[in-house]
Amino acid sequence: MQKTFMRIPYTGPLPPPIIVPRTADHLAGAIEALQYFLKADDKKTVLLTGAGISVASGLADYRGSSGTYTLNKTYRPIYYSEFLANHEARKRYWARSFLGWTNLNRAKPNSTHHAIRDLGQLGLVSSVITQNVDSFHLQAHPELRTTELHGYLRSLVCVHCRNEMPRDEFQKSLSKLNPTWASFLAEMLQTGALTTEDPDERQRRGLKSNPDGDVDVPGAPYTTFKYPPCPKCLEDPPNTAEGIQGRVEVDSDGAWSSNSTVGVLKPAVIMFGESIRPAVKEAAEDAVDEAGRILVVGSSLATYSAWRLVKKAHEQGMPIGILNQGGVRGEEVFFKDLSQSHHGELGLRCSQKSEEILPTAVRIFRNE
Repeated sequence: MQKTFMRIPYTGPLPPPIIVPRTADHLAGAIEALQYFLKADDKKTVLLTGAGISVASGLADYRGSSGTYTLNKTYRPIYYSEFLANHEARKRYWARSFLGWTNLNRAKPNSTHHAIRDLGQLGLVSSVITQNVDSFHLQAHPELRTTELHGYLRSLVCVHCRNEMPRDEFQKSLSKLNPTWASFLAEMLQTGALTTEDPDERQRRGLKSNPDGDVDVPGAPYTTFKYPPCPKCLEDPPNTAEGIQGRVEVDSDGAWSSNSTVGVLKPAVIMFGESIRPAVKEAAEDAVDEAGRILVVGSSLATYSAWRLVKKAHEQGMPIGILNQGGVRGEEVFFKDLSQSHHGELGLRCSQKSEEILPTAVRIFRNE
């Protein structure tokens, strides 16, 4: 039986970064080491990216200096089992997502995403595996193969019939069902509380911004929030997992009722505690197998689903590169036996911002 991999976060302390080679401890040295890493031979590199690369687009990350886990020690993301089982938990999730979607939807790819596009065009990068759900990679480089390991926020998927619907359409439905919340959202947008990229400023305005378009308003009446059912299930309810004819009931406004047994929509992301689809898992592993080396950008590898891919590359003897500010889960495994007597071709570990390193590296490669 094929082993199932879930999106489970690692919550232990992370070690300080291991700098490899020693000259990569400053920006110029890190850029030079990256050049050696990417051009050591004719084998292409697969990139594994995380939330750290989208910070420059105004989105929150988990473990950076201004990340959610750093600033909000009590933050706990909703788990898949909780989302499925609890109507009130879904109200809370969708209310917070309703507030956060506008800013997420307005955000755009940044210089790191465009540099990755350029590295692909230069023939140095074979494909991208991303943990991010913001779809920035697909926007910045649609021609470069990208595997979205943890899904995407641009769509909703029904947990019962698997029908998908666009998030923009769903957002409009939420506005109609929740006019008071829609007015609150308009006010927050007008004052700039949701559009500012400064987490301290958002906190002063009573908001806590978290990854994946989640905005917490302490004391908000989440229990009043309403969300629509899957339109396909509403029209033609499927059977439940037990083989019983399902039913979808709505209240007077058309919102999903707790008397329903099917028709629950979720974001098309792999939530914490949810299994990654076998086809996605296989695509990610194939991307590693096809490459000659792997470069992690903007990820602490805090989820096993990502960490295991780097472990797989390491076990195959592939050079490992990590470009991430701060510690990375289990990085000592990847670099403990690596000699420092090289320029970066055997491995790379630096702790600078990707938007400062990758675009500069691209300019150097183009001028060679």
